[in-house]
This record gives sequence, C-alpha cells and structure tokens, in this order.
Amino acid sequence: MTPRSGDTELARERGITGPGVVLPETEIPEGRGMGRVRLVQIYRIGSLVLGALLLAAFVQAGFALYGSGQARDVLVNRVDPATLEQFRLTTAVTNQDAAIRDYAQDGGAGHVAQYRAAVRQEAVSAARMRRLLTGVPGRADVDRLLAKATADSRAWRTEFADEVAAGPGGQGLEPGQGRRARRLLNEARGDMTPLQAGLTRLHDRAAAKLTSRAQTAQWSTVAALVVVVVAALLLALLFRRTVLTPVSSLTGRVRAVSHGDFGHRLDVPGPAEINELAAIIDAMRTRIIEEWRASEAKTRRLDEQARALNEQTEELRRSNAELEQFAYVASHDLQEPLRKVASFCQMIERRYGDQLDERGKQYIAFAVDGAKRMQALINDLLSFSRVGRLSRPEESVDLNDVARRALDNLATLREETGAEVDVADLPEVSGDRTQFTQLFQNLVGNAIKFRREGVPPRVTIGVRRDGDEWEFGCADNGIGIEPRYADRIFLIFQRLHPRDEYTGTGIGLALCKKIVEYHGGRIWLDTGDSGGAPGTTFHWTLPVRPSTGDGADG
Repeated sequence: MTPRSGDTELARERGITGPGVVLPETEIPEGRGMGRVRLVQIYRIGSLVLGALLLAAFVQAGFALYGSGQARDVLVNRVDPATLEQFRLTTAVTNQDAAIRDYAQDGGAGHVAQYRAAVRQEAVSAARMRRLLTGVPGRADVDRLLAKATADSRAWRTEFADEVAAGPGGQGLEPGQGRRARRLLNEARGDMTPLQAGLTRLHDRAAAKLTSRAQTAQWSTVAALVVVVVAALLLALLFRRTVLTPVSSLTGRVRAVSHGDFGHRLDVPGPAEINELAAIIDAMRTRIIEEWRASEAKTRRLDEQARALNEQTEELRRSNAELEQFAYVASHDLQEPLRKVASFCQMIERRYGDQLDERGKQYIAFAVDGAKRMQALINDLLSFSRVGRLSRPEESVDLNDVARRALDNLATLREETGAEVDVADLPEVSGDRTQFTQLFQNLVGNAIKFRREGVPPRVTIGVRRDGDEWEFGCADNGIGIEPRYADRIFLIFQRLHPRDEYTGTGIGLALCKKIVEYHGGRIWLDTGDSGGAPGTTFHWTLPVRPSTGDGADG
C-alpha cells in the first residue's frame, strides 16, 4: 500500500524520515481456535439464538395471557351477569303470581299493570340470559333448563293468569281454579332450582378455567423473565470472553511496550479482529524500534553537523571581525588619500590657475569632483553596512524628535529651495534613533532634491494606525516617479537620472528600505492614481509598541 500525500506531509512536519511502513495483509498471522471466527459472526449467531429463545418465551407468555383474558371475560362478563338475570327471572315469576292474586281479590287495575310488567321482565331476562351465554362452553344444559322454565311459566299464564287478568277482578278464586293454578306455578318455580344449579356448574367450570389460564400465564411470564436473565448473562459472558478479556490483555502488553519494553511481543488470543489489531500494533512497535535506531543514527549525524556548524560560525565570526576592520580602514585610511587628492588639486588650481587654460582647469575640477564623490560613496556604503550591525535600539523613540532633527540637518537645503515640510503628530516606536533620523532625512531630502523647476517644494509626512502597525506616508509635489520603476528605485546604486542633473550615490532609498525592514516593516512607492496631481508618495510601516494604547492619526 502506498502512503497518502497527507500522511507524508504530516510525517515530514513531525520530522519522521523514510517511507511509511504499512503491515501487508500476508503478514497478519492466521488465527487458531476462536481466532478464526470474527466478532461479527459470533454476535450474529448469538443474536439469532437469543432472539429465537426470547421470541418463543414471549409468544408463549402472550398466548397464556390471552387465554387468561378470555376466561376472565367469560366468567365476569357472561356467566356472572347470566346468574343475575336468573334471579331476576325468578323474581318476575313470583311478582306475576302476587299481582294476579291481588287482582282476583280486589280487582284493582294497577295489579294487572304490575302483572304485565312482570311478564315483560321475565321475557327480557330470559332473552338476555340466552344472549350472554352464546358461545360459552357447556351452555346447552342451561339453555334446556331455561327453555323448560319459560315453557312452564308460559303454561301457567295461559291456563290461569291470563284468564284471570282478562276477566273482572275482585271475585276471588274458585277452589278448583286455585288448586290448578298452584300446581302449574309450583312446576314453574320448581324449574328455577335446576336452572340455578346449571348456572352454578357453568360458573364453577369458568372459574376453574380462569384459574388454570392464570397459572399458565404466571408461569409463562416467569419463564420469559428467566429466559431474559439467562440471555443477559450469556451475552455478558460472551462479551467478556470475546472482547473484554482480549482487549485487557492487549492493553497490558501495549502498556509494557509504552514503558520501554520494546521487545514485548503482542500475540493476544481472541477473535480475528483482536488478532489483526494486535498484529498491526506489533508492526507499529517494530516501526518504533526502526525509527528509534534511525533517530539515533540521525542524532549522531546532527551532532557531527553541529560541530561543523560551530566551526563555520567561528569562521564567520572571524570573517565579520575582518569585515569590521575593513570598514574601519575604508572609513579612515581610504578616505585620507582621497582628501589629499582633492586638497592638492585645489592647491594646484589656486597657485597655477593663471597658468592653466580652460581645459586644464576642467580636468582639475573633474579630479576634485571624483574624489568628493568617491568619499561620499564610501560614507554611504558604510552607513548601509552598519544597518542592523552597529545599532543602539531603544524601547521608546519619539518620532517627532526624530523628524525635527532630520529637518534641522536639512535646514540649509530648505532655506535655499524655499521648501515647506508639514509633519503630523507622530507616535513613539521601538528602534534605533539614528537610523530613523537617516530614514526621514533621506526621504525628505529626496523630495526636496527632485523638485519641479520654478515650484517651491512642499512635503507632507502623515501617519495612521492599521491594526498592529503604523503606516507612514511622505508625499511631495516634485517630478514624480513612473510606476514601472517602483521596484528598481530601492536597489543599491540604481539611478533614474543622469548625475549631472541630480547629485547622489543611488544608495539613499536602498538605505531606507534596509532600515525599515530591519525594524520589522516594509516600504513601497504609491503607484495609485493621484488624479493627475504631480509628485511622489512613499509609504512605510513600523510595528506598534505593545504598551501603546492609542496613537496619532496624521
């Protein structure tokens, strides 16, 4: 397998050398016993078995609860209400006899109405009993007894009660009529006892069935709970056997490796996934050992390189000392002959000037000018080389004082040209006061030097805060600079005009750039559209002092 580019970058950032090592599939050891089976297969089979057991237990419990509910419904909602209706039926027959006898004695019409109501109650109770017992097992005997009781009651009413109710009341009963009526009524009342006994037997049968179904439901529920508990225990045992124990063993071995025992192998028995994980971690252990050995070798090489680097640093220190000595020679010994050349050329011109023609005087002027320009070039080069090397940084430098000192140095040039310089309220920054003075002096001096003919120079220095930086600006009304030279003007010895038009060594802006960059800023030429107005604008930035809370805005 090839490592991904993101992994390669991460390894490079962390200092890991060499290609990534990935354990090939062929190097994963083949498992033995349980190691041949994957966790997915174990849990799939276990889930199916436990699910089947739980389903069977809950189905059995469900059927038992359903049967218990049906038995309870038969007993409570059918047999018991039918028994109550049997009592109402017996009461209705008794009420019929009492009402018809009272009518025969006193002939009151209300007794006939009571008789009719009792007859209707009997019919209603008999019909309700039949409806309630519909579908109840063992109801045939009760139906037969109910039919006999209603038939005997109907025979009593036909042969006796209906005839009395149809005739005039208050005449009493004849002896023969009374005996016949009592015989028929006793038969009807006698039927109520077997009917009640039949309902009692039906009630006992339903109660026994309810008790049996309730016990079955109870034991089925207990069995289901037992199956659930056993399933949970088996699942916990399976999880411990296949996951917890192998992972705990692997953790102990990995901890031993993390404590420095890199020779501790990670052969952990368990399912296939655990075996693969142990093999991969063991490959990581091997990689760590290889990396450690490579790191030891690299450390030795780095120590050798460090010693060589120290030697080079010492050599550079000696070279810098020699360069400083050369700078001292250039600033003193090399300038002395130049001063002599210029001085003696001027003495020749004063003493023998009347004997020289115009060409001779011109040659002497060229020699004096060349010596002076060489002296100025040496001084500018020395100033350029000293930036960042011979500096005295201060914690707080007031740029207002720096600007005043730079303008004082340019006082003569300002008076000769009539230049006006406006300086905004400048902030305090950290840095070298002398180099800041050179920066302002060079920028303002260039703005005055490159002025337009017949137009008094005007220079404006402003500042504004931009986040953690101060952005300064130096704008003038001079001849301007074309945008195509925006980068060239900051190179050393780069001039845009002939030397006979404008003096200078071509180091001023390069020196400004080096000073600004040494102090953590940047400088650039504003090449934006100024609306046709002549002149040049330079911008540069300097970091804000950490303790500065606010600043000026020019």
